[in-house]
Amino acid sequence: MPERLADHLSRLSALDGRPLDPAHFAGRVVLVVNTASRCGFTQQYAALEALYRRYRERGLTVLACPCNQFGQQEPGGAGEIAAFCARNFGISFPVSEKLDVNGPNAHPLWRWLSASKAGLLGSRRIKWNFTKFLVDRDGRVVARYAPQTPPEKLAARIEKLLG
Repeated sequence: MPERLADHLSRLSALDGRPLDPAHFAGRVVLVVNTASRCGFTQQYAALEALYRRYRERGLTVLACPCNQFGQQEPGGAGEIAAFCARNFGISFPVSEKLDVNGPNAHPLWRWLSASKAGLLGSRRIKWNFTKFLVDRDGRVVARYAPQTPPEKLAARIEKLLG
């Protein structure tokens, strides 16, 4: 049986340290994004929140995964990250614990995501902050987007997946 998103969410905690409930994501379209508060793409948080507010009632969830592997652009602890997201962008979607997306300590969720959909030129490695993965209602990865792809450009694909 092929792996699904739920297989990896049970090993992921929220930013506040509590386990993320896989049931919260079941049957939903999920946009998973590695984030950082000091990145040139950090303003994408606003567009991610807008997408979430626009489509959450129809079944979209955004999951942000803070990561400090690229230019040390997410150096803060959980409290600092949470305060930054709330103060600057009013983030209401789930934010995971800070994690690695590449290398020997990569979280299993990110190993699965990057193995499921290759990036540019077939690369599996996450190249930078704000790489995005779109997961369908069945928990399968259907698309991977580069950091420079604005979240609003995903709206048509999200709408199609929402039905």
